[in-house]
Amino acid sequence: MANLTFYPIGTAGEKWGEAEKAAWLASTQIKRSYQDDVVTPLKAMEEELSALGLGIVQYGALSINAERYPLFAVKSQQFDPQKPTVLVTGGVHGYETSGVHGALAFLTNEASNYVQQVNLVVAVCVSPWGYETINRWNPKAIDPNRSFYANSPAEESAALMALVASVTSVEQGFDVHVDLHETTDSDELEFRPALCARDGIEYDKGTIPDGFYAVGDTEHSMDAFQKAIIDGVSKVTHIAPADEKGEIIGSTVVQHGVINYPLKSLGLCSSVTGCIYNTTTEVYPDSPTATPAECNLAQVAAITSAIDYVLAQR
Repeated sequence: MANLTFYPIGTAGEKWGEAEKAAWLASTQIKRSYQDDVVTPLKAMEEELSALGLGIVQYGALSINAERYPLFAVKSQQFDPQKPTVLVTGGVHGYETSGVHGALAFLTNEASNYVQQVNLVVAVCVSPWGYETINRWNPKAIDPNRSFYANSPAEESAALMALVASVTSVEQGFDVHVDLHETTDSDELEFRPALCARDGIEYDKGTIPDGFYAVGDTEHSMDAFQKAIIDGVSKVTHIAPADEKGEIIGSTVVQHGVINYPLKSLGLCSSVTGCIYNTTTEVYPDSPTATPAECNLAQVAAITSAIDYVLAQR
């Protein structure tokens, strides 16, 4: 049954114009610090990363405030064409906290175990304004994770695509991509109602799955790869069960804890490299049986399980 509660910006049944988008932007607030939570810890590990052969590179900045929102990635200083190349992305949706902190935790605790075996690129927080305002969208009310295509309207997505292209053209293509996300209660309390209001459609309340799940590619499902990630994460946190329809968030569960999306046609971040070993992680930080630290560890487990699987295939 449709939920008839309407979002407080706009007119029911009508798409937002520039006035509604401006009203939405005016309603957002800074709630935490990207500089304190992300940039400072990242810079603090710069010497240690350098010793591992990794460097911090700035690959862009957000136009809303370039000084406040520089975009950083950690990247292998020398690429070996004999090694697989791995991309990790966090904070494409800035409000999904464990994506950002899971990427940082991987760099802190696990990267040293892999730098001799893989070429590594880690974009820690793709959407820093979204991180600070705890938001799914960017300041233009655009979802970066539906904007990975040519002439993207989201500068966050465009900047990451440029970073990927620079690696692909100068060094080599990617073999693995792990895109770190969360599914939260606020998806149904705030973000989906806002989306429906923006697009002038009726909001039909959905169900939030309790636990971790992974999203693969409809065109290249790579079932064994996804299973390896689920197996690894299950040692850290619980895996989301299918609902009574055999689905998770409206998509058929193809194996325990895994659904597939048409990544490229939806403009999703996990399609950005074109590699077949890709996954989008989804943890549930609002679960009564999970903690923020556990969610961070689940993200790290997903990354390491993905890399371990691909290394084992070589």
